[in-house]
Amino acid sequence: MRLENKVAFVSGGARGMGAAEAKLFAREGAKVVIGDVLDEDGKQTEAEINELGGECLYIHLDVTSEESWTSAVAEAVNKFGKLDILVNNAGVVSRLGLEDITVAEWDRVMDVNAKGVFLGTKAAIPEMRKAGGGSIVNISSISGITGQAYVAAVYNASKGAVRIFTKSTAIQYASEGIRVNSVHPGPIDTPMTAERKGDPAAQAESNARVPLGRSGVPDDVAYGVLYLASDESSFVTGSELVIDGGYVAQ
Repeated sequence: MRLENKVAFVSGGARGMGAAEAKLFAREGAKVVIGDVLDEDGKQTEAEINELGGECLYIHLDVTSEESWTSAVAEAVNKFGKLDILVNNAGVVSRLGLEDITVAEWDRVMDVNAKGVFLGTKAAIPEMRKAGGGSIVNISSISGITGQAYVAAVYNASKGAVRIFTKSTAIQYASEGIRVNSVHPGPIDTPMTAERKGDPAAQAESNARVPLGRSGVPDDVAYGVLYLASDESSFVTGSELVIDGGYVAQ
């Protein structure tokens, strides 16, 4: 049990990668809180974890709201007594070309992908300090490492912000035993990428960019997040874990 006696909070945990992370954490012994705006999916994931013998609490969470984060973290601690792990997983995508991106679209993507990570981290750190330390895992993307012509510039910008925010936070809180790392997935089959999955030509084009020749699945990412969340990575902070089938090695 790699997360025995740990309490973990996963934002965007209702479905996709977040749900895979939450389920894996529960199997590894953690008490898990999932926060999302997708209440129906979130409650279903909560039920699935609890039915299999895990301990899970679903909380409605708007990651762009400081008040929502403060309330959610307080509810998590009230339920399970502490907070050891935060996975800032919630994210949105944009497929607009640069000249088609409105200010409203820019703000929407940056608010969820970048500000949401900041607010989650800010809310979690005081509780991790009380617990004597903790692990924060921020889900960025290969789009936070390299530019891509087929990806919206605002998405690249938001994920790049997560990457450098992670390093800055890691340095500032290392002395308190709070580790902060980022994960950079490549193409992963999730509800967010269902549009590509339903288009054989688009899927083939995506696969051709990946040396391993396929998309990843949520568990590919979840196991990497598990490592960074666990004490196995106790000497790892400010690092980035790329899970992309070899994409950025090219």
